Amino acid sequence: MERKLAVIVPNLTEGHKDQIKAAAERNGCELCFLQTPEEDSAYTYNCEIVFGHWPEIAKTSKTLRWIATPYAGVDQFLPPHTTEFANPEALLTNSSGAYGVTIAEHTVMVLLSILRRDPEYRKVIANKEWKRGLSIRSIYGSRITLLGTGDIGQETAKRLRAFEPKSIIGVNRSGNNPGNLFDSIKTAGTHGDGDGDWESILPETDILLISLPGTKEAFHMLGKEQLAKLPDGAIVINVGRGSVIDQQALTEELQRGRLSAGLDVFEQEPLPQEDPLWAASNAFLTPHTAGNMTLTHTVDRIVEIFTENLDHYIKGEPLSHLVDRRKGY
Repeated sequence: MERKLAVIVPNLTEGHKDQIKAAAERNGCELCFLQTPEEDSAYTYNCEIVFGHWPEIAKTSKTLRWIATPYAGVDQFLPPHTTEFANPEALLTNSSGAYGVTIAEHTVMVLLSILRRDPEYRKVIANKEWKRGLSIRSIYGSRITLLGTGDIGQETAKRLRAFEPKSIIGVNRSGNNPGNLFDSIKTAGTHGDGDGDWESILPETDILLISLPGTKEAFHMLGKEQLAKLPDGAIVINVGRGSVIDQQALTEELQRGRLSAGLDVFEQEPLPQEDPLWAASNAFLTPHTAGNMTLTHTVDRIVEIFTENLDHYIKGEPLSHLVDRRKGY
């Protein structure tokens, strides 16, 4: 009896579909491509394998044994969004490692735009003015701290190194320096336990880049106290999860004009229209677009991760990118 596989992933080309078809055929899987689970709910909710970001399937389907999300973030599969899977033994994998390139490029774009005052110059041009005197800054000679040294942090560090900053410091739990991409590593302990020395680097940070997942340990890791340690004029860019920053505390710092920020993620999404961040002239906002699936390279890697894992799954081998739902990553 063939194992049922449902693929519910946007932005797949015919080439991507052919890759998945080939993987399904060699592994003896019945395959169905869908736009939504409801397009063929009788099939979807009786599948053994689902390739797509659909927490409601995990919450409802007792036949599900493995759900592979094409996203890196798995927040919606975790409490309080999803308290239990209908089949407690079902596996969850993500696609971390597929988004480093696109998010790193987004980060560099936002950082350069802030440093070179691009938002202000766009307004100058829109008003058909010829104004050239805005003071700019540079990545060159800057002290950069990356809160998170995973795929995104590593790809970002590679690109920033070419700009010759004074230092690139990484912050993680392990204390390891992946690829020796960082000048040094500061450690972050479990939130609230007093461990870790990462906060000691904040007063010496001109640019703080955040790419952490939205785990309970990382919740409000950058709060009022931590933000106050940053020097005047520091820039905070968040491309991880909005819950890592105390958004109200950051908004207050922005309103005082002490810091600048580039934010792609927020504590509540979409960002409410009445939120004061919209009016902050020193905030460069994007609507969670840093890591979407419109870059071909990203989708290529997502499909590669899934098809390689499908081979492992059918053979009974360990899966890569396996998520521990208790830890949230």
